Amino acid sequence: MAPPGKKKLAPDPRRALARAAMKARLLPLLLLLCLTPGGCADHATAWRAGAGRESITPPAGVWMTGYASRTKPAEGTAQDLWVKALAVADPAGNRGVLLTLDLCGITREISDRVATEIGRRHGLPRSAVMTNVSHTHCSPFIPGNIAGLRILPADGQKKAEDYARALEEKMIRAADAALRTLRPATLAWAEDEAHIGYNRRENPATDVPGQRAAGKLKGPFDPRVPVLAVRAADGALMALLMSYACHNTTLQFYQWHGDYAGSAQVELEKRHPGATVLFAIGCGADANPAPRGTVELADQHGRALADAADRALAKKMNPITGRFASALEDITLNFARRPTEEQLRIAREKNQSNKEMHQAWSAVVTEKLRTQGEAALRYSYPVQAWNLGSLSWVALGGEVVVDYSLRLRRELGENLWAFGYSTDVMAYIPSERVLKEGRYEGDTSMVPYGQPSPWAPGLEDAIVSKTRELVARTRAGK
Repeated sequence: MAPPGKKKLAPDPRRALARAAMKARLLPLLLLLCLTPGGCADHATAWRAGAGRESITPPAGVWMTGYASRTKPAEGTAQDLWVKALAVADPAGNRGVLLTLDLCGITREISDRVATEIGRRHGLPRSAVMTNVSHTHCSPFIPGNIAGLRILPADGQKKAEDYARALEEKMIRAADAALRTLRPATLAWAEDEAHIGYNRRENPATDVPGQRAAGKLKGPFDPRVPVLAVRAADGALMALLMSYACHNTTLQFYQWHGDYAGSAQVELEKRHPGATVLFAIGCGADANPAPRGTVELADQHGRALADAADRALAKKMNPITGRFASALEDITLNFARRPTEEQLRIAREKNQSNKEMHQAWSAVVTEKLRTQGEAALRYSYPVQAWNLGSLSWVALGGEVVVDYSLRLRRELGENLWAFGYSTDVMAYIPSERVLKEGRYEGDTSMVPYGQPSPWAPGLEDAIVSKTRELVARTRAGK
């Protein structure tokens, strides 16, 4: 109301327009200010992230793993191997660190020792350290992993043990670097597809090109390429995590190489300078890449995977907000039977195909039965879950077949990523279907892994039940 005796002036339309224009110019600046450290929003309420890496390329003279046909140590390096770390912290300060390694396998003992030391240094619970290996077969033998593959000569065993000790130190250093460099970041995820793999149980390798061209490949397969983009406050890509559910086994020569997963990481780091690119393998133990056999093919598959990751980056991505939570628990899985003394003797003495592998299996299982008794017929199997806002990760031990990821996403939602080859790679993990069908993934693969027999029925429901429990708990922030 105007004061008594004074006339109320009509508003000046030019001033109103000027004020509106000023607001339009200032609003984006105010929003940007509120999203940057020191702005009107407390940057402690934002997510933070950091990355680290260490070369784990072995020295000369170390034996390779993955194939029983190898009869000598590696001859050189075609591509360096790495351990990479991605650390994340939510607005409340809850932290986790993912370690990805260009290795065929890893033991529970190594994963636990490394996680325990990281936890001691940085105050993290065991469940907040996740370890995943890419399953490249052009990587070093790790004592205790795939123990039935061969018995190494004494000097080879010593070099493998020396390498494993150095590996643990490098894993810890990579995690240290990632956790020390935590800084404000935005996290977002999307998915695309790649079709470099196929279900190897259902399709003879020689038929794959024709069947793929005709769209007639058989059997379950997961072509999805999930991608997590981590960007700094200025929008620069600081880290990228991708996954794919397929054996990382294009190559089988005597050179160190990360295979197609290693080539994809190299390619993406060229395309995105300054970014640390990580690969966590999914549940693809019954899938192979095709075609196989040469470095050129590994690079070709790597570029196809990198293209899928870039397509995902170009999409409208799902931002990660909310809280981080983690859980890790063991369940007991049982082996189907105890091998007889006669079976162990025949494996030890019979002149058969892969004789050295069967001799190694006999020696390993005999020692387990001697030292552990009936406990050797049970196994503590790790199931781990992370929640990153609206995104869930599940990390399962062993070589997990694709049935698991398809079932888990069907039951728990599309915002779930399932990794295999995590924490402990002790054997193949068949679904109930694959276990019943047998063959390599359900039966004979237990020989190179040095396990007493195939798994007993019931493992799929036991693993899925525990997974559902841990995912529900972490989604609730517990």
